[in-house]
Amino acid sequence: MTHHRVAIIGSGFSGLGMAIRLKQAGIDDFVVFERASDLGGTWRDNTYPGCQCDVESNLYSYSFAPSPTWSRTYAPQAEIWDYLRACAQRFAVDPHIRYRHEVQSATWDGAAARWRIETSGGPYSAGVLVAAAGPLSEPSVPAIPGLNEFPGPHFHTANWDHGVDLSAKRVAVVGTGASAIQLVPRIQPKVAQLYLFQRTPPWVLPHRDRKVRRIARALYRAIPGWQRLVRTGVYWSRELFVIPFMKVTPDSVPERLARGHLDKQVADPALRTRLTPRYAIGCKRILISNDYYPAIQQPNVELVTDDISEVRGRSIVTCDGHEREVDVIILATGFRVTEMPFARRVVGREGRRLGDEWSASATAYRGTTVAGFPNLFLLLGPNTGLGHTSVLLMLEAQLSYVMGCLRYLERKRMAAIEVRPEAQEAFNARVQSRLRDTVWNAGGCRSWYLDSSGRNTTIWPGTSWSYARLLRRFDPAAYDLSSRLA
Repeated sequence: MTHHRVAIIGSGFSGLGMAIRLKQAGIDDFVVFERASDLGGTWRDNTYPGCQCDVESNLYSYSFAPSPTWSRTYAPQAEIWDYLRACAQRFAVDPHIRYRHEVQSATWDGAAARWRIETSGGPYSAGVLVAAAGPLSEPSVPAIPGLNEFPGPHFHTANWDHGVDLSAKRVAVVGTGASAIQLVPRIQPKVAQLYLFQRTPPWVLPHRDRKVRRIARALYRAIPGWQRLVRTGVYWSRELFVIPFMKVTPDSVPERLARGHLDKQVADPALRTRLTPRYAIGCKRILISNDYYPAIQQPNVELVTDDISEVRGRSIVTCDGHEREVDVIILATGFRVTEMPFARRVVGREGRRLGDEWSASATAYRGTTVAGFPNLFLLLGPNTGLGHTSVLLMLEAQLSYVMGCLRYLERKRMAAIEVRPEAQEAFNARVQSRLRDTVWNAGGCRSWYLDSSGRNTTIWPGTSWSYARLLRRFDPAAYDLSSRLA
C-alpha cells in the first residue's frame, strides 16, 4: 500500500490550491485523487453553451497566480479550465495527480494514526486527508415520474451531450437557475420550440461583462502590481455588496436595480408578473444577464410556470393536465450542495461515518475540521459559501489555516489532531445565530442554501474579509493532539 503524508481528493480549484500550497512549503509527499481523466472539477464538467463565471475574472482566480490573459472581465468556462491546467503545470503539481482514481472509502486507523483510502486505482494511506470534492460536484436530478423512460435525449447541464443537435428540435429546459439563464439565450435561436419550466423566478441583475482590451492585458503583463490594484478594487466593491443582505430590507438597492432591469426588458405586464420573485433578493442565488429576458420573449419560447407532474412518452405533462411534446429534455436543476454525497464514504474515529454525523445537518469547525475525524480537512465545507463575492477568497483563507495546522503538527511532532466537540458546537451556534435575520434565512424562499431540515449549512453570514481574519492563524486551543511521533 502506497503511503503519503497528505492525500487530496479532487483536482478543482480547491484541490489544486491545496497541492500548490504544499509545493510552495516544500512538501512533496502528497497525492491528488481525481475520478475523471482530467483536472478542473466543475469547470471541466460544465461545458453547456454559454457557461461563464458570474464573478469577475481578476477575483475568480488565485491571488498568488493572476492571469494577464483573460479575454473578458467575466471568464467563460473554457478559459477557466485552461487557467487551472496552466496553474497545475506552472506549480508542478500535475505529476502528483492520480487520474481515474475515484475514492471509494476513507477510514481512519487510530492505531497507525493514518487514513486508509480505497480508490478505483488501488489502496493508499495518508497521514492527512484533505477533502476537496467541491459543493458543485454532484448534479441534482429531480425525481420526475417517467423521466427515465423518455425515448429522446435527456441530460443534466453538468453532463452536456454534445452529440445531440438541437437544431429545429422541441426542447424542454427544466429550471431557471444559474445554468439555465446562461444556456437559454444560446440555444433559443436554433431550436424550433423551447419550453422553459420555471418553478420559482430568479432575481436578475444587469451583466457588466465586456472584452478586456489589449492595452489592459499588456499592462497586466508589464506591471503585475496594476492587476493586483484592479483586483483590490473589485474585491472591495464586492464586499460592500453584502451589506443589504445581512438583514431583510424591503425595497433594498439591489432589489430596485433588479426590478428596474426587469421593467426595462419586459414590457408585457402579465409576463413581468410571472417573472417577478415573491421573496427578498439574495434569498436565492442572484443571477446576472442581459439576454435572458429578451430570449424568453421570442416567439419560439413558452414560459411554463405550472409544476411538472410526469413525463409521458414524448410529452411533459404539467399539473393542469397540459401535455407538451418534446424531443429533448435538459435538466438545469443544480447540484446536491447540502447533501454532500461524499460524506458517506468517510469513516472516522470509532467507526463514525461522516454521512451519519451529518444526517440532520452538516456542521464543521470554521467550515474546515470535524470532531471525531482526526487529520481530516474540508475545503469549502459547511457554511463557507458566499452570496456576494468570489468563494476563492474563502478557499485561500482555508488553505492558509490548513498549512498552519500542518506546521503546528510538525513543530510539536504529533501525528494526529482533532477539533474538540465543544469548539465546533460553539462556532456553529454563533454562525446560526448570525444567519437568523439575514436574507439567506429570512428572505421568504426555499433555496439550496438550506438543507432538508431548514438549516442554512451553506452560507457564511458576513464578509469574506471577516472569515479570512478568523482563519489567519491556526488556533491549537480548539484541538486535541495525540500520537506523538518517534
